[in-house]
Amino acid sequence: MIKLWINGQRTQSHSTRSAEVINPATGCVIRQVPLADSTDIELAVAAASAAFPGWRDTTALRRSRIISRFRELLELHRAELAQLASEEHGKTLEDAAGSVQRGIEVVEFASGIPHLLKGEHAENVGRGVDCHSMLQAIGVCAGITPFNFPAMVPMWMFPVAIACGNTFILKPSEKVPSCSLRMAELFKEAGLPDGVFNVVPGDKAAVDALLAHPLVRTISFVGSTPVAQYIYQTAARYGKRVQALGGAKNHAVVMPDADLDFTADAIMGAAYGSAGERCMAISVVVAVGDIADGLVARLKAAAEKLVVGAGDQKGVDMGPVISALHRDKIMAYIDSGVAQGATRVTDGRGIKVSGYEGGYFVGPTLFDDVTPDMTIYREEIFGPVLAVLRVATLEAAITLVNSNAYANGTAIFTASGTDARRFQNEIEVGMVGINVPIPVPMAFFSFGGWKSSLFGDLHMHGMEGVKFYTRTKAVTTRWPEASDSNASTLVMPTMS
Repeated sequence: MIKLWINGQRTQSHSTRSAEVINPATGCVIRQVPLADSTDIELAVAAASAAFPGWRDTTALRRSRIISRFRELLELHRAELAQLASEEHGKTLEDAAGSVQRGIEVVEFASGIPHLLKGEHAENVGRGVDCHSMLQAIGVCAGITPFNFPAMVPMWMFPVAIACGNTFILKPSEKVPSCSLRMAELFKEAGLPDGVFNVVPGDKAAVDALLAHPLVRTISFVGSTPVAQYIYQTAARYGKRVQALGGAKNHAVVMPDADLDFTADAIMGAAYGSAGERCMAISVVVAVGDIADGLVARLKAAAEKLVVGAGDQKGVDMGPVISALHRDKIMAYIDSGVAQGATRVTDGRGIKVSGYEGGYFVGPTLFDDVTPDMTIYREEIFGPVLAVLRVATLEAAITLVNSNAYANGTAIFTASGTDARRFQNEIEVGMVGINVPIPVPMAFFSFGGWKSSLFGDLHMHGMEGVKFYTRTKAVTTRWPEASDSNASTLVMPTMS
């Protein structure tokens, strides 16, 4: 049985409930994980709260040095973390290693946060009066993370929060707990004081306990839109600061002047990498003008060449999806696409992988002639299903994307700077790629969508992450001389 990580050590859970951790390539149980209960959450919050004053008062430079050592340890153990992610999620080892590296880049960004924690200063805003601002830590912060990126998404949150002087409680998905627990061990090895970082795998009971606890000041979340909305509304009702990233339906607009071979290759990775279980996956292609036939032909040929299998096997392009339940849900979406009249170009149902007959595999699926009223267009599938819609003009493509309820990421493939500039300015989406299929920003920029893809005001990592995990305080200062007149006044003070 896996243990929790509380106050700098592996800790036995008080919960009577547990869940199975399953290798989705085999369908076999590989671990048991406790589902943290309210007592576990109380212990984690108590540890984080007790550690906060000392960590807040640790100099930003010393905090940065510990985070830098943590980054070094992550680099040394990157293959181990990738193995854990592949084993519990199912993604290929290469994809897992890439996602770990993207998480490490956030840790690298966090090590430079002392520069970003500097406030502003204005001298002589009034006669003998100066004013300056301070960015200060908030307290105990919590993060609730999904199954699809066991290492990267947690690292979007806790390194930035901790670098800013806060303490942190991470509630990873019970489906993929091991990366988070291993990172906690590495962080302690780097010199992090006990209680600053705690890990409590669990389900809704643990989430609700964190949302309601009065000492938890912020909640960060990545997951589906219905849950993101619930997290936002509930946490806000308890007076917490919230950033809740929801679902996506990311469109790739392909213009008639696009390089078709380059575009098809780019879309392959964006649509089917990680079995489509990415919030930034391209799930819709919008073919503009007469390019559709040639593009679909190339997408079909490329999809049929993809090798589906266990993520730890060489030569595999796409692993399984996370669970039997999710596999069946994806199959139902494919069924609905056929029933509603979309043209089935490739079909991932019924795929079998030799030696892994118990695994949860869905092959790459491609639909053409999809319309906006179809279920496979309207809803987030979160699987290896790609839908192609055809429109006549760029204006129609922009209207289509902007009419969608989701607004996480989008991309345009074109050789025209004019079209690209119009697209980036008019599109109502949080992250935009120009000839880049998965426009996940680097760690020093923010990550987040618009509309139903984000609940809250601030995105993750980058300067927006620093703002989320700090509070601003303004200080106005005067040092009066003994000869100064009495400052007592009943009128509104001015700085003239």
